[in-house]
Parts: sequence; C-alpha cells; structure tokens
Amino acid sequence: MTAFSLAMIILAYLGGSISSAVLVSRLYGLPDPREHGSHNPGTTNVLRLGGRTAALWVLLCDMLKGTLPVYLAWYLRLPPFTLGLIGVAACLGHMYPLFFHFRGGKGVATALGTMMPIGLDMGAMMLATWLLVLVGTGYSSLAALIAALLAPLYTYWLKPEYTLPVSMLCCLIIYRHHENIHRLLNGQEDRIWRRKARSQRRQTKLTTGEDKKSGE
Repeated sequence: MTAFSLAMIILAYLGGSISSAVLVSRLYGLPDPREHGSHNPGTTNVLRLGGRTAALWVLLCDMLKGTLPVYLAWYLRLPPFTLGLIGVAACLGHMYPLFFHFRGGKGVATALGTMMPIGLDMGAMMLATWLLVLVGTGYSSLAALIAALLAPLYTYWLKPEYTLPVSMLCCLIIYRHHENIHRLLNGQEDRIWRRKARSQRRQTKLTTGEDKKSGE
C-alpha cells in the first residue's frame, strides 16, 4: 500500500468522524441524539426527535461522507481493495467518531454512500431494498440488515471485483447492529412509525402540561 492510499484512508476516517446528526441537531435546536430517543446519532433518531427536514439533511450528509472519498479514490484509479478500505474507514469514522468521543451511529447511510461510486444501479438496488423492507415491516434496523446481507450478492452480479470490500463493509454494518438483532429476535424492537407516534404523544403531553401551567 502506498503512502497516498494510507493518507486517503486516514482522511476518510476523519471525514466520517464529523457527526452530521449532532451538528444538524444543534443547528435546528434539537436535543442531542446521543442522549435522547434511541441514543443513536443517525437519521432515524433525528427523524424521531426533529422531523423530516432535519433527518433528510442528516441522511444526505452521512451519505456524502462515504461517497466523496470513495469517488475520489475511484477517479484516481486506486485498486478496488483500496477503495473498500477507504469505504470501511469512512464508516468506522461514522461509527466511532474521533471528534465526538467515539459515540457514533450505525453507518448505514455512510455505507450506502460508499457504494454509489460503484454505480448508480448498485446504489438504487440498495436503496430500493432498504425502502421495501422498511415499508413492509416498519423496522429500520431490519431494513438495514437485509440490505447489508444482499449487498455482496448485488455487487457480485454487477461489479464482481468489488465483492470483497463490499462484504467487509457489510460485516461491519451487521456487527454494529448486534443489539438490534437481539431485540428483533426477542420481539422488543420498535417500529419506526410507532416511535414517531409515541414521540408526538409525548410532545402533546408536554404542550398540554405547559398550557395547564400557564392557565393556572
């Protein structure tokens, strides 16, 4: 491995260490996602805490953290295995961010971003898989797990030379979801819309309580 490749891997990790969820939450005046909701600084938790607009910004920024370094490496014609290491580094930065006390997210959006330079067809298949499982079951974590399990198959079909690095990345995603897997097996995982409804009820109670206090 060349010094340039190593520098790209380090930069990918540092870029991944910028927590979009925390920064967007601060910008919108939302609670710290590491301390509220599911305590996961990711798109789903920001959606629960702050709504669609903030969550969309988190999703886009998290994807770009993976897309930009991998696309640059692809443009510079670095070998597929190096591209894979750069993608893994970006996801590791998101999961264990240096700048945010190593408290990061699950890496799903960043992983999806790293796969975009492989091809838009690959990215579209991954996104479609995630959305279909999410809409069909309501479980964001299950959607991420199914997409991670199928990603190596999609890659082997479309761009077989990238199968190994994509498989490495997917193993990392699955490992990061070990707590979600345990809750899914025990029937304790919440559906995303149930969480949203619960959050809305909680906000309604708080508003009602404030109204009562102001009326007194």
